[in-house]
Amino acid sequence: MQTSRTWWGQRFIAALEKFTDTARLARGRGYANESRIKSWRLTDHRVSARMRGNTNPYFGVTKEPTYQTTITLKPIAAGDWAKLINYLGRRAAFVSRLLLGEMPDNIETPFAELKQHLLPQGRQDISTSCSCPDWANPCKHVAGLYYFLAAQLDQDPFLLFELRGLSRQELQRQLEHTRLGAILAKALQEDVVNLEPVSSFFERPQPLGSATPPEVAPLDYWYAGKRLPDTLDQGEQGVVPALLAKKGGDFPPFWPKSQSFIATMELIYAQVRKSKKAW
Repeated sequence: MQTSRTWWGQRFIAALEKFTDTARLARGRGYANESRIKSWRLTDHRVSARMRGNTNPYFGVTKEPTYQTTITLKPIAAGDWAKLINYLGRRAAFVSRLLLGEMPDNIETPFAELKQHLLPQGRQDISTSCSCPDWANPCKHVAGLYYFLAAQLDQDPFLLFELRGLSRQELQRQLEHTRLGAILAKALQEDVVNLEPVSSFFERPQPLGSATPPEVAPLDYWYAGKRLPDTLDQGEQGVVPALLAKKGGDFPPFWPKSQSFIATMELIYAQVRKSKKAW
């Protein structure tokens, strides 16, 4: 089952819960996986999917049905997008992160200031359809596609822009035409490093030239003129909390909980260090 684990996917579901029957929405959790969603695609501001239904001999359904399910978000008008791009392009904190492919945590702030919103705020922002016989909205297939879409937003929150009518490529192009965006885009191009192939992965030994090291007598080698100190200062060992745990990422496959595995392990390591100091 695919469910959202990061805050973008969770924000999307939380926004839906404000105007959707949470009980019916929860029914879709079991449908948000590849065994149920046979195929899906995102076209403009619409997500469409072919979803497997259930057989039900009681109602005469003996062959597994396939339903066509769609979710459509209301696009933001081109004029409003122009105002948003102009607003974002005059603020370095936003334009820099967006051009670097990072979604700012507070991206909804400029939308709110211009009387717009990125996430759906009501039924007027989103429409759905499904070919199944369930008349209620959302049916479990629509709800399953909601959760599946939330999982996709975990991987790429920029899908929200496309669902609102602006693709990632068009967003970047328009930002690069703003004053700050043009400066940053030029700087990013200058930082590009031209890679050159090498003949070996290892550094080859270089000759020392004509100078040869003087011969050293065996006794001079083993018994130096100056004695080394009996003890050496070890210095203070650097502490990197949960270094090994960080290799697995925030949500490794074996970690079923919703909170970050790295944050949990850092707390445990910190407690262990305190206990050792107390000894």
